[in-house]
Amino acid sequence: MTRIVLASTSPRRKEILSGIVGNFETVSPDVSEITEGEPLYVAETNAALKGRSVSSEGAIVIACDTVVSLDGVIYGKPGNFENAVKTLTALTGKTHEVIGGVYMAKDGEEKIFGVKSFVTLKKLTPEEITDYVGKYRPFDKAGAYGIQDGAVTESYEGDYDNIVGLPSGKIKEVLYEFGFEEN
Repeated sequence: MTRIVLASTSPRRKEILSGIVGNFETVSPDVSEITEGEPLYVAETNAALKGRSVSSEGAIVIACDTVVSLDGVIYGKPGNFENAVKTLTALTGKTHEVIGGVYMAKDGEEKIFGVKSFVTLKKLTPEEITDYVGKYRPFDKAGAYGIQDGAVTESYEGDYDNIVGLPSGKIKEVLYEFGFEEN
């Protein structure tokens, strides 16, 4: 059986990948992510940095980076209450991109790609934004929200799992291309 290594300790990514492959290892990547540049480039570059930092002989390595952007501006993980409120204030009532940058490698063959989805947030009042941030504390989520909580999103287009953190549809395709078979 081919080993799978996920270069992430994100509970959301682990949950999505467990629905695809069952057994896998997780390794926390230790990299300095880039934050400047075109959103697709940032997502793909960060995924590659993460994946290459944990490469493992004979295993399929999977790494992902999620970038939220509106009009070319990247809204990363806010880190604190104030930044989360600023981010949601900028995104409220608008449709933005969620880009999952993915790095997958097996035996020296690398595949790097991006998957785009689109999310429209509800039009929120300042009070609703501060209530949401206080309740859900989305400090570790790109864009300062989690679609899975259902509290601020109005609609989405594309791969739902990509918005959560790991584009499952495209990952399944590449696993197949790499000859992965679950035993």
